[in-house]
Amino acid sequence: MRTFSTRAALTAALTSLWSFQALAADLPYLDDRSDAAAVVRSLYNAVSRKEYARAWDYFGDAKPAKDFAEFAKGYEKTERVEIETGAVSSDGAAGSIFYNIPVAIRAIDKDGTEKVFAGCYTARQVNGSIQEPPFTPIQLEKGALKPAEGNLSEALPKQCGDAPPTEIDAVLDLATKTFAASHKAQCDVAREGDEAIQSYKIPYHNKSDAADAPASEARLFRFFCQMGAYNETHVYYLWNEADGLNEQHFAAPELDIHYEGDNPDGKLESVNVIGYRTENALVNSSFDDKTMTITSHAKWRGVGDASSDGTWLFRDGAFALVRYDVDASYDGDINPETVLDYNSGP
Repeated sequence: MRTFSTRAALTAALTSLWSFQALAADLPYLDDRSDAAAVVRSLYNAVSRKEYARAWDYFGDAKPAKDFAEFAKGYEKTERVEIETGAVSSDGAAGSIFYNIPVAIRAIDKDGTEKVFAGCYTARQVNGSIQEPPFTPIQLEKGALKPAEGNLSEALPKQCGDAPPTEIDAVLDLATKTFAASHKAQCDVAREGDEAIQSYKIPYHNKSDAADAPASEARLFRFFCQMGAYNETHVYYLWNEADGLNEQHFAAPELDIHYEGDNPDGKLESVNVIGYRTENALVNSSFDDKTMTITSHAKWRGVGDASSDGTWLFRDGAFALVRYDVDASYDGDINPETVLDYNSGP
């Protein structure tokens, strides 16, 4: 009898574990408290994964039920929740920012029944500089959802709160998130402000366009990556309607440099181009919307007497390498040599 009970308990435990693993595989874990809308999405991710303690923890002092048991019981018939959030507005108060989040959800019960609800959540962010441990992240204050009709986009409220909704630049938002996800190991993706990202709109025509065709528009984004003693690097993304968003990789010459006695401090004998490579980050770079070029200036040492400079021209919807200069002599003088020059417009 004891053996049967042990086996039954083990079977039940394994079944529960397999069920959880299957659910986790179907629905990735999301615990994102970086902005108010992300907190709401994380809340329903926790509900869908049956992680009710995590869902409960997204709320501050104003809990949505009298106790945790009642909160969890409210979702006992729910299999999963799909969610869409809208433009978030905010209001400042003493030491806090309050966010108003438009939300629409589709709740799918275990029997397959689907219901749509829509309304507003309120979240609060306490100024981190005035807090003492334990730190309090963005927390939900309350949520008021009512039954709604249609799909999530149709049901989603256009605005919550008295403040008008913040306009979201969808392309910029996509570029920012893509950069952060792709370069979090190499770059300072948390940096903020104008130095962190610069955005440009580039009107252009393709060579194949008819003479009277309207101009197309590309979006260029320059992200700060990292800073060293005398160089800083940037990563670029380019978007257009036809191709979507793409990280830019820049052609650069592969150099074969010879010094007298194989000593870089000796006399420079030759600089030869022996091939080409691509770089996904440029050094000390900038975009000039008048010349439609990205230029870079990489110092090989702090005094700047040895360096390399590249110029990439935007034409026909893409950037092409048109000039490359190299100062390979560590002689205290700034005397670059042009190793490649196709610097002419279309």
